[in-house]
Amino acid sequence: MTIAIIGGTGPQGKGLALRFAKAGMPVVIGSRDGAKAAQSAEELNQLLPADSAAISGCGNTEATEKATRLVILAVPFSAHNLTLESLKPVLGDKILVDIVVPLAEGNPKAVAMPPEGSATEAAQALLGDDIAVVGALHNVSAVTLNKLDQKINCDILVCGNSLEAKNEVIEALKLLDVTSYNAGLADSARCIEAITPILIRLNISKAVPFSHAGICIQPPEH
Repeated sequence: MTIAIIGGTGPQGKGLALRFAKAGMPVVIGSRDGAKAAQSAEELNQLLPADSAAISGCGNTEATEKATRLVILAVPFSAHNLTLESLKPVLGDKILVDIVVPLAEGNPKAVAMPPEGSATEAAQALLGDDIAVVGALHNVSAVTLNKLDQKINCDILVCGNSLEAKNEVIEALKLLDVTSYNAGLADSARCIEAITPILIRLNISKAVPFSHAGICIQPPEH
């Protein structure tokens, strides 16, 4: 199975491409500039162990078409809707995994939610009910994703209106050696996406002794 990452030349996209490829999953990264994506893929392949799957790069539409099932959207929120509008004709048999967080312009410590309530819900509204949209990976630091010698330090909250699609995404995320939880329908993304600026605030605060932290679901000890 091949995974496509749209916006794969950005920090989160690169980190996810490296993680999935290292786990044996072929990855194609997409960009508005196909040549840039191809160059980025070549550079990423140089960072991988010899037994990894390959990363390739091309334009967004071609990358989406090459995906077997999962298409991860990792673009800035400013490009979110325009990118989806251009890809809608080739998303019919895919699952869109929306990892975008609508951070406030000029202030990453706050969100500016769209009228639909969240980026995940905006994607579902734009694409229509026939295309499955799953929100996931909103709260993982890009820095953490790119450190292949370290385990991802958080759990993943997954939401969406299709249980089957959520289960497929949760299964794929097992390749990254993380624990994922079904966090409910698409409107749960309003809470999940809003966690990200809180983490950013903590991670850049001089009052806490860490950075690049994530969230974990902790069971009771008793």
